[in-house]
Amino acid sequence: MNVSAWVWVGTLVVLTAILLVDLFIIGRRPHEPTIRESTMWVAFYVGLALLFGVGLWLTAGATPAIEFYTGWLTEYSLSVDNLFVFVIIMARFAVPRPYQQKVLLVGIVLSLLMRGGFIAAGAALIAQFSWVFYIFGAFLIYTAINFFREGEPDEGEFKENVLIRWSRRALPLSKGFDGARLTTRQDGGRRRFTPMLIVMIAIGTTDLIFALDSIPAIFGITQEPYLVFTANVFALMGLRQLYFLLGGLLDRLVYLNIGLAFVLAFIGVKLVLEALADNTLPFVNGGDPVAWAPHIPIWLSLLVILSSLAVATAASLIKLARDRRRAGRKVPATQV
Repeated sequence: MNVSAWVWVGTLVVLTAILLVDLFIIGRRPHEPTIRESTMWVAFYVGLALLFGVGLWLTAGATPAIEFYTGWLTEYSLSVDNLFVFVIIMARFAVPRPYQQKVLLVGIVLSLLMRGGFIAAGAALIAQFSWVFYIFGAFLIYTAINFFREGEPDEGEFKENVLIRWSRRALPLSKGFDGARLTTRQDGGRRRFTPMLIVMIAIGTTDLIFALDSIPAIFGITQEPYLVFTANVFALMGLRQLYFLLGGLLDRLVYLNIGLAFVLAFIGVKLVLEALADNTLPFVNGGDPVAWAPHIPIWLSLLVILSSLAVATAASLIKLARDRRRAGRKVPATQV
């Protein structure tokens, strides 16, 4: 793709305007969205992504559009997995439901900034060193193995990192929340940080870890920076509303991690095969490309990703229905 500077500027302006509207809504009235409100917003953002892909198809052709859809679906799935950790963090710090919107929005903005930086760095590395695909592929396979091992998320899996522990010790913290504020006055008017700041730090560091996972995954689908960036932005849009829409269903998608693990492993193997096909490393095949290493077509990648996520979701819902039936068959002991 030959994306002009004007297209980049126009895209950034439109996406920034949408984000500012979201900010205005939360700043005006912090609240817990209803199911209807959340559904409308999620449908709106998904519709925008689908329309954007149609626009790419009409202006740039089928291949960029399919690459965008594949990358968006992959990043959206990884973002849903990110919600598992957000749920755990909210529960661990007992964030009041009406103020969780602000936490989520800050987390999304931080994630956008981090991913933007990683996209720029990744594109520069790929342009200079084709062998970086070996590193990306190995990292994704390693991440997939960890996903297989994790199983179903629970609150016990969240471990406070060094930065969070240091913040708890070093910063003057209040005893409780003061709305969505980061600071408050207590003990005779002394300024103190609220636990909301610690929550923001936890969300930010979590975003950093997930950005490290997601960027190699999207570069395994397309190396076009414009598609990488827009797929990530559209994947993060509506994530706040999706958090409230899914609600308690998140912890019931017990096989989602396995589905995502398969997706990441597939993309990791795809990256390694592409690195072998374009090999320039002198200690691999004498510095020549490996003839038997195939380039996996983008349509096959889309098919594998869709199938993996569909099977994981269906299996989770089947298990949920089966567990409910078993619970319904239990007969309480009669009192004598």
